[in-house]
Amino acid sequence: MLRIEHISKTFYAGTVNEKRAIEDLSLHLFPGDFATIIGSNGAGKSTLFNAVCGDFQTDSGTIWLDGEDVTFTPVHERARQIGRLFQDPMRGSAPGMSIEENLALAAGKGGWFSHIKKDEKELFREKLSQLGMGLEDRMKQPVGLLSGGQRQALTLLMSTMIPPKILLLDEHTAALDPATAKKVLDITKQVVEDHHITTLMVTHNMQQALEMGNRILMMDSGRIVLDARDEEKKHMTADDLLQQFQENAGKRLDNDRILLRKQ
Repeated sequence: MLRIEHISKTFYAGTVNEKRAIEDLSLHLFPGDFATIIGSNGAGKSTLFNAVCGDFQTDSGTIWLDGEDVTFTPVHERARQIGRLFQDPMRGSAPGMSIEENLALAAGKGGWFSHIKKDEKELFREKLSQLGMGLEDRMKQPVGLLSGGQRQALTLLMSTMIPPKILLLDEHTAALDPATAKKVLDITKQVVEDHHITTLMVTHNMQQALEMGNRILMMDSGRIVLDARDEEKKHMTADDLLQQFQENAGKRLDNDRILLRKQ
């Protein structure tokens, strides 16, 4: 589904601010894979997502999506095949538009001031009810009045109204309180399973990374230093991850944000 071959990216090359963000990185995700990614700030996680989305051109390497070479495909064309959620709940939806207008836009049915048919409204109501947040009774309400958790759940639904070839979750629960984060994660798991969507999820929560999906990746200095899947991942603990990181990266993981979320 997603095949990345030997990509590298250096920002501000040849200047005092030169930063090697991705270094000879290769990754192959199979259809239906749900891989979590963990690593310190600056490890290259978001840069990897930006490369997949086409926010910049890599210096070298190729990116394939569902058998198509998208290395030089513009970002707006890739957006038709890629769903993405960000850490900030304010991104990914239009706050001045109603819930049903946002969903219509995501479904390719128009948007602001567009005529939304009765059967489309019924579909939106049904899908909103599956979120378990009561949004199906508030479809005329502007999205800007929703809580952060409600907006993230809505954005997740919008990103999968037309199931994408790959879904990128960039710390999409980090700004939420623990109870709301768990609710959004439960919704995420259900939506991904229902549509069998190939998914990459960045998180700083080690336990979250172990519990979600069938595969776990650890990154450091623009490289993938650990790739555990299926049975190997199932039996791993947070301490196992720390030990494997130290062995493979040649140093200890010293990110307080991650270490505080071991349990």
